[in-house]
Amino acid sequence: MDTRYNPAEIEQKWQNKWTEVGIDKTSTDSNKPKFYALSMFPYPSGSLHMGHVRNYTITDVIARLKRMQGYRVLHPMGWDAFGLPAENAAIKRGVPPSKWTYQNIEQMRSQLKRLGLSIDWDCEVATCSPDYYKWTQWIFLQFFQAGLAYQKEAAVNWDPIDQTVLANEQVDNEGRSWRSGAIVERKLLRQWFFKITDYAEELLNDLDKLPGWPERVKTMQANWIGKSTGAYLEFPVVGMDEKIAVYTTRPDTVYGVSYVVLAPEHPLTKQVTTSEELEAVEAFIKEVSNQSELERTAEDKPKKGIPTGGKVINPFTGEEVPIWIADYVLYEYGTGAVMGVPAHDVRDFKFAREKDLPIKVVVARADAADAVLIPNEAYTEPGIVVNSDLFNGMPSADAKKAIVEYAEKQGFGKARVQYRLRDWLISRQRYWGAPIPIIHCDDCGAVPVPDQDLPIQLPENVEFSGRGGSPLAQLESWVNVDCPSCGKPAKRETDTMDTFIDSSWYYLRFTDAKNDKQVFDSAKVNDWMPVNQYVGGIEHAILHLLYSRFFTKVLRDRGLFNFDEPFQHLLTQGMVQGLTYMNPNKGGKDKWVASSLVNPTNPRDPDTGEPLQQLYTTMSKSKGNGVAPEDVIAKYGVDTARMFVLFKAPPEKDLEWDEADVEGQFRFLNRVWRLVTEFVDNPQSSKKSKNQEPKSKVEKDLRRAIHTAIKEVSEDVDSEYQFNTAISELMKLSNALSDAKCKDSPVYPEGIHTLILMLAPFAPHIAEELWHLLGKDDSVHTANWLKHDPEALIADEITLVIQINGKKRGDLQVPAQLDKAGLEKYARESEAAQRHIENKTIKKVIVVPGKLVNFVIG
Repeated sequence: MDTRYNPAEIEQKWQNKWTEVGIDKTSTDSNKPKFYALSMFPYPSGSLHMGHVRNYTITDVIARLKRMQGYRVLHPMGWDAFGLPAENAAIKRGVPPSKWTYQNIEQMRSQLKRLGLSIDWDCEVATCSPDYYKWTQWIFLQFFQAGLAYQKEAAVNWDPIDQTVLANEQVDNEGRSWRSGAIVERKLLRQWFFKITDYAEELLNDLDKLPGWPERVKTMQANWIGKSTGAYLEFPVVGMDEKIAVYTTRPDTVYGVSYVVLAPEHPLTKQVTTSEELEAVEAFIKEVSNQSELERTAEDKPKKGIPTGGKVINPFTGEEVPIWIADYVLYEYGTGAVMGVPAHDVRDFKFAREKDLPIKVVVARADAADAVLIPNEAYTEPGIVVNSDLFNGMPSADAKKAIVEYAEKQGFGKARVQYRLRDWLISRQRYWGAPIPIIHCDDCGAVPVPDQDLPIQLPENVEFSGRGGSPLAQLESWVNVDCPSCGKPAKRETDTMDTFIDSSWYYLRFTDAKNDKQVFDSAKVNDWMPVNQYVGGIEHAILHLLYSRFFTKVLRDRGLFNFDEPFQHLLTQGMVQGLTYMNPNKGGKDKWVASSLVNPTNPRDPDTGEPLQQLYTTMSKSKGNGVAPEDVIAKYGVDTARMFVLFKAPPEKDLEWDEADVEGQFRFLNRVWRLVTEFVDNPQSSKKSKNQEPKSKVEKDLRRAIHTAIKEVSEDVDSEYQFNTAISELMKLSNALSDAKCKDSPVYPEGIHTLILMLAPFAPHIAEELWHLLGKDDSVHTANWLKHDPEALIADEITLVIQINGKKRGDLQVPAQLDKAGLEKYARESEAAQRHIENKTIKKVIVVPGKLVNFVIG
């Protein structure tokens, strides 16, 4: 037999065979327990990177393992296919977004298949396909009917050149549009929102139902939801009937208010501004409108503000305090106004110092309650309330409650729970997204498109210029329709939905992907959900996961299924990092030098000759540190690439790409290949594993190594998915088989079978080939996962270490079942001990069962 390992040949062979027999189809055997293994689906950019390889390999190992453990497994794949890149491609390349997208899907599908992933491609979905976004639109209408979808005026990032709304992520640190380069403005537009705030409390509380999620992710979500308990207080505007409402978590400091700040875009700003300050205020509002939200709230940026000339009355003191406007207060947050308490807030203190505003201490340290002079810095900790009339001397925690109760009795405040979470702005002035299924009628208002008229398909006769707002709004033949309610002329909604909506329910569609009559069959979704294991990047820890949880709760409340949370266990895999070269004397993107241009033995900038710094950072095109999966596969094969990304680091940790370690995994698979093929070629060896009791010590030792491997690998992969240590155990078993002195014993084929079976989820192609070389007819991937024999782990003999005064002087083999007295007897009579204790006084004997005997001599 040819002993050479040829991965390209066997990998293509078995991928074709698996496709032919449908080995990866989802089982419908309801007698088996279910397991839903899911990777976060990719955007079809056109090419896989090593991060994709790692993500999908991790999930594939889990899916393969669970099938072998007797589960029916759902392991699907799809495409998060709407979004700006396709629209940009249409502008740049002059091709329709759909054509560009489907070409990329076809290319990436073939790349995924090349990885040998056990995906059921019959479940494939693409969010840009009408048979998918029909149901995205249907779900929108479920939100609309529940009162959870609404329109309102909202301040947005507006690109004045492209005439469109930008997400915060599309605005750079200088406040410029990522595409046009224009200075972004803040503008009020009528936009669609989902009322996620209605579920804030449940989204927060139900994090406790997710013990299988990393604590880090749950903390990130809790912080994003941002629940706080405080007070809603109203400050009457001097000379007007209006009141400025503020929310504060520190009502104990209300006697220290020395000014109130409005957001520049607050509706009351113009009303409270005096004629003397009007010109300056209008100029300031215009200046702030050119800043993005990120700019305005950046911690390291100086806070700007000016007085309006207006004043409010502090209802607790009766004092008049000035009204200011400042860039750091946003109308969308809270009430759009804050009370300034400089003595007890770091930002307020700095602002008051710059603007020469009063600073009044009203909370002091418990050990310095009389220290009420103007401070040198803000005191933000709890303490004793001072300069606060009725509440003087109270601990600040007690004063918070008492002050809120007083405000409620007086009618100018009340206790309030507030969340940092804001309603989800879902409108996008784009073409390549799911059209919002609403028709606007002058008489009937916002009218939902009837279910039978879904999907509202994207028109194809659209021009893409990248200018002038949504292409849909410019297509009158598509916009102008009759009202479904009254029949009068009306207009379609021209906004499309945020692509996060598409990905907020795709895991539900996978359970019934080809259903053209309903969004999914409730019985099927209740059967398969929740997802048992979800795998994806930490960058999705907040928005995608939070939105998916929100969707699940809303659709549950609409009676579509009976579970509360979508993802039972979450694994956030680390990034794949490449060796990267950086010129510290350059800035921006120019500082990165592609690895292909550098001599690694003397790394220097090819342009300037300056020495380069070496570091590991996440692989990316801009840094020139990427490794193309197809290059690795062409050189080493798929199984080696899989083994490397699994072995190099635990799945949740970052992985540093190292060619030498890839070579190491390739050598290991070659050793396994030789080990099995030599066994098959050996005419003396027994080809079948026989259940005969091992008789000799070498047989017992080998069987112990086999069952130790079964036990350790099973424990490594069953809960924490520590694939790196599992592969280490396979290497140990391989070494034990290579070194075995009983290759014609019935125990040896048991070891060979065990090694191949346990290798199968990790390196599926080589395992399948070797399994069939053993004469097997069925696939190794349909074989049962092994269980260890506890009896096989029990050693007949142990190695007992002999120590004299704590130093090892020898060892010997002794029966494993000996008690302390027996171990001491064997040790005393050993040659190693006799040489040192003869004619010596033994002061003490220390026996550690199963390990050592230590004689303490004088």
